[in-house]
Amino acid sequence: MAVEAGRRALERAGLSGGDIAHLIVATATPEQPSPATSAFVHEALGIAGSAHDVNSECAGFVYALVTAAGLMRMDPRPVLVIGSDTHTLTANPADRDLSILVGDGAGAVVLQPGGVDRIRAWNLGADGSCKDSLKVLAGGSRMPTSARTVAQGLHYAQINGNEIYLNAVRYTVRTIRETLEQAKVRAVDVDHVVPHQANIRIINSVLSHTGIPADRLVTNLERYGNTASGSIPIALSEALDAGRIREGDTVLLAGFGAGMTWGSVLMEWGGAR
Repeated sequence: MAVEAGRRALERAGLSGGDIAHLIVATATPEQPSPATSAFVHEALGIAGSAHDVNSECAGFVYALVTAAGLMRMDPRPVLVIGSDTHTLTANPADRDLSILVGDGAGAVVLQPGGVDRIRAWNLGADGSCKDSLKVLAGGSRMPTSARTVAQGLHYAQINGNEIYLNAVRYTVRTIRETLEQAKVRAVDVDHVVPHQANIRIINSVLSHTGIPADRLVTNLERYGNTASGSIPIALSEALDAGRIREGDTVLLAGFGAGMTWGSVLMEWGGAR
């Protein structure tokens, strides 16, 4: 999925892998423990430059985009940013609280020279004390894979839904307010908000608390469910395809994820589709 999304983004930007100075793949469901997923994508797309993964769970795409912008401040060449996750593989089919919510998907953007100047403001944050609200216990160095961990279903995600809801609203509202304040932009002046597509109740609560008008919302949650790192770029791509986002529009991206992580970016849209 990451390869296909990256290929389409490169085609729309009129570039090839040889034009890309750096590749960032945001994913919490890597192809395998080693090497990084970006290595597989790097080879498939013929990327000329360097590559690395970002795992900030569902806030990963925002983290990756901010990282890309920082890299381009030092090296103003195109960066390919991909968000891709297959969280259906970590959801226990018997867990009705989680399994019905998740989907698999990928989306990508190319950040080109000059694009960094269109980023008006950004904010990232984390709270490690919330790390148990959504977790996959086994498969890492803390709890290596064994017959016991497989038999006990410890490779499936475990979620505390109420805790996730409360923290997701609180931290997403916080990051949006801080980003808008930094940019000196009022909530009512945001043209489009593309949030992480996790839960429509969370999204509506965030809009209510921040004062962003509901008609500015871009959502596709009803079609794909929660595609984690892929959710924001997929929704962004579909809004562009529909002609909804136009040159000069202000676009707010905002996400949250397990960990807990959160982040937002306010940009003035310009350039390619």
